[in-house]
Amino acid sequence: MTTNSAHPDIGGVLLAGGLSRRMGGGDKCLRPLGDRSILERIVATVRPQVGPLVLNANGDPARFTHLHLPVAADVVEGYAGPLAGVLTGMEWLRGTAPGIGWVASFATDAPFIPRDLVTRMVAALEREGADLACARSGGQDHPVFGLWPIRLAGDLRGAMVEEGVRKVDAWTARYRLAVADFAIDPVDPFFNTNRPEDLAEAERLLASGHAS
Repeated sequence: MTTNSAHPDIGGVLLAGGLSRRMGGGDKCLRPLGDRSILERIVATVRPQVGPLVLNANGDPARFTHLHLPVAADVVEGYAGPLAGVLTGMEWLRGTAPGIGWVASFATDAPFIPRDLVTRMVAALEREGADLACARSGGQDHPVFGLWPIRLAGDLRGAMVEEGVRKVDAWTARYRLAVADFAIDPVDPFFNTNRPEDLAEAERLLASGHAS
């Protein structure tokens, strides 16, 4: 287990299991941004925030070898969305690091993730006595950037497999959800690169010095 982490008792799952249709297919997280890929930027920001870290991605894991991370495919078939990735992270941690009670999830198309994201989600969770936490910026919730108790893995699996639940909001609505608010000036830290024009805007933000 990582010992130089801000939260070694919290695992992390990087969500890269989508089809990237709006980016034209392929792994949008592997697109270059500045001097490295989007995913490399995100990993560098996330690693110091959590303990054990797993990459949730489908297909050949060899394309991620350079990241030196364990790769776990969706445990629910059919490209079932971010909830499948969260469940994958929960079950992977339960199997490999049974002492870990929480998992933080991170989308892999947002290159400017806050370096204190996990700390602020933990604070929101504790402050509100909630079951789960997620990030918010500019009045918009970002439930894929969340903090999830692994004790709910069975409930989540049941909701997905038996009820067909796919939307993150539909599942989190069953629990008390705390929110960690982030400013969007000068840059929304959850700006995502879904489309080619978004990637161009990310390049502009990086070049302007407003993002790193």
